[in-house]
Amino acid sequence: MPEISHRDRDRCCVAGIGVALLLSLGDVRPAGALDAPASTRIARAARPIALDLAAALAAYKTYVVGQADAFVRETARFVAAIQGGRVAEARGLYAPARAPYERIEPLAALFPDLIKRLDVRSDEFELRERDPAFVGFHRLEFALFALGTTEGMGEFAERLAAETVILRDRMTAVAIPPAKAVGAASALIEGIASTKISGEEERYSRTDLWDFQANIEGSKVVFVLLRPLLDDHAFVARVERSYKRIEDLLARYRAPDGGFQSYDNLTARDRNALKGPITLLAEDLSTLRGRLNID
Repeated sequence: MPEISHRDRDRCCVAGIGVALLLSLGDVRPAGALDAPASTRIARAARPIALDLAAALAAYKTYVVGQADAFVRETARFVAAIQGGRVAEARGLYAPARAPYERIEPLAALFPDLIKRLDVRSDEFELRERDPAFVGFHRLEFALFALGTTEGMGEFAERLAAETVILRDRMTAVAIPPAKAVGAASALIEGIASTKISGEEERYSRTDLWDFQANIEGSKVVFVLLRPLLDDHAFVARVERSYKRIEDLLARYRAPDGGFQSYDNLTARDRNALKGPITLLAEDLSTLRGRLNID
């Protein structure tokens, strides 16, 4: 029997890579989740999708559903702390609750109505923080970190928990367009470069570095699943170096508890040091769709 090439072996194992990535990010899903038909549904393209690409997309769908499920669980813990009036605990659970969402944010954007209730910032409202329509994570972030209280937040917290379940159910049922799945790799990094590097996302908690790390993780999952399909080895090596460089930079700001320091601790020079490789990586990843001939 002829020996199977390393490249062909990689292509045959992309689904397994997806499962390994889930485990490496600490995601624990219910038994049997990998076998659920809904978790491997892919969109029908205008032309047939190559089997190796279809396998990568199916593995990514499994990852996305796993992260959506983790989002429900982690948010439930966060909400329970708020409802119990435990300010310090709720503060500590805020960033970990958001991390699964941050890993799949471009896919969550398939449901803009939900995003407006989950992740809207006060800038969107005339009365800003005092506007009754200001709800979701950032409304609770404001109460916890700017006001130092959970008072009056029970209803907001309960509503947030319900919205995460709706998002999880929709993510499970949706057929993710291939272009959207592949584009998530660059979209996650572009989001850091275009807006998050300024610190506007987590303006009260200053947990921005948690978001950066989750965005990098979510982007890298897409790239690793698609890597066996890429013929340009120089491109692959460059992208891998960029990920490594950014991960090393972020590691400098790790806190003793395994989390991250406040974003306020970073100087303008520190932020610029991050922005350079992040921008370069975003530019490279933006070519993935073209390299894979996905419209």
